[in-house]
Amino acid sequence: MASSTHEVTNQAPPLVDYDVFGADAVLSEAVERHLAPEVLEEARDELTGFGRTAGSAQVQEWGRLANENPPKLRAYDRYGNRVDEVEFHPSWHRLLGKGVSAGLTAAWTRPGGHVRRAAAFVVWTQVEAGNGCPLSMTHAAVPALRTDPALAAEWEPRLTSRLYDWDMRPADRKAGALFGMGMTEKQGGSDVRANTSAARPLAEDGTYELTGHKWFCSAPMSDGFLVLAQAPGGLTCFLVPRVLADGSRNVFRIQRLKEKLGNRSNASAEVEFDGTWARRVGDEGAGVRTIIGMVAATRLDCALGAASLMRQAVAQAVHHCTYREAFGGRLVDKPLMRNVLADLALESEAATTLAMRLAAAYDAAEAGDENERSFLRLAVPVAKYWVTKRCAPLVVEASECLGGNGYVEESGMPRLLRESPLNSIWEGAGNVQALDVLRALQREPRALDAYLREVGRARGADHRLDGAIKGLLTELADLDGVEARARRLVERLALVLQGALLTRFAPPAVADAFCASRLGGDWGAAFGTLPHTLDLASVVERARPVG
Repeated sequence: MASSTHEVTNQAPPLVDYDVFGADAVLSEAVERHLAPEVLEEARDELTGFGRTAGSAQVQEWGRLANENPPKLRAYDRYGNRVDEVEFHPSWHRLLGKGVSAGLTAAWTRPGGHVRRAAAFVVWTQVEAGNGCPLSMTHAAVPALRTDPALAAEWEPRLTSRLYDWDMRPADRKAGALFGMGMTEKQGGSDVRANTSAARPLAEDGTYELTGHKWFCSAPMSDGFLVLAQAPGGLTCFLVPRVLADGSRNVFRIQRLKEKLGNRSNASAEVEFDGTWARRVGDEGAGVRTIIGMVAATRLDCALGAASLMRQAVAQAVHHCTYREAFGGRLVDKPLMRNVLADLALESEAATTLAMRLAAAYDAAEAGDENERSFLRLAVPVAKYWVTKRCAPLVVEASECLGGNGYVEESGMPRLLRESPLNSIWEGAGNVQALDVLRALQREPRALDAYLREVGRARGADHRLDGAIKGLLTELADLDGVEARARRLVERLALVLQGALLTRFAPPAVADAFCASRLGGDWGAAFGTLPHTLDLASVVERARPVG
């Protein structure tokens, strides 16, 4: 019989066995807003089922186990033969299989596919973000492969398959395939033009032998990889299969797995090529131009991944404070805690709304809308810069809402916290994104025109937004010495765009609070400093994970 001193009281129940999609009003509304009526019902049913799967106690346990049992490198077999295999916990395979079967690599195959896939990505990476990496890479490889119609015809059906087949076999004998990528090298980092990996042409047209290394190769257990190497004609994109057509293993030497701050369930490796067989993708010397479609898609996934982490952190904080009592009442009803929760909810809603708008732009661009394609050129690096940078401070504050409980590993908040800087660093850190925005502004005027048309749709709805747009136009008119202030400019581009979207689509209480704080200047230097006159209770209630 338990001692009475061990009776548990005043603790929130676990946030399990709920619909992660249906409990997220912001995400659900974005799907309804951006999908055509003829596909909406089917998409809603799929996402609701997937949301219930993600929220189930069993699947959340898979996420915990995958995180606590990271992958292991098995470089050699018992006889000393080099095998270069990565072993994963069974929960990793279960998670990845569910993600593939839900279409997280199949956005390109159906109407509204990018919106549907983006919503599912936000749902699924709340379970365990690590498995989002191979799902993202596989999804994003499609536009790069399409620069070579023959390669696309061969590989795209495998990458968009709904069947997860993790065995190491030739890709043409598998029900589905996953892709990774390798661009950065020890000497260059983001400066991929400084890469030293060399590609020597072979007798068969379009085939090469690679020699070199990759400092950071994502998902090294994948069936194929897009990599950059120096061919005779310059930096070129190549497809490196893990297993060759005859069943032998390509030379793909995994030197070690990275020990990362977070993202522990996913393997990231240093690899070496030494006579590695590869096929050219695109023209020689056009490596950056060829792979840029993949980079843009993964950058959007960084924004989606950050929005997912933010949503889960806010959901946990609001859920805890709804049940926790202190000083004679529920925490969620205390004015100061309500201010903190509302501020966090605003940040999360703005992130999700922006990321889903970009997913809708992808669908429109795929259908031939050149204005939306131009909009993406500027808005993707803007969103990648700002949304991912807001993730870490939000997760820290959300963890504090749980007090000491949020500092304990089994709460799940430390895992979110370790993951929170990742999306800001991967696929080009903050300065890389800011400089990319400057390139778009200086070289592609249609991108700025498309952005201004988008924010212009909200003009006249809020005087603080109108003032922010005017101030942004003034700053854009003077681009002398702009590099030193590029981060400030990108931040303003992001906040104005988020404000315009929330003014158009969010409830009045949310739009008012965002414009007052982020655009109107009535905001402190930490979360929880919103004007007290706002309708903060409505903002918090909207963020509560119910449904």
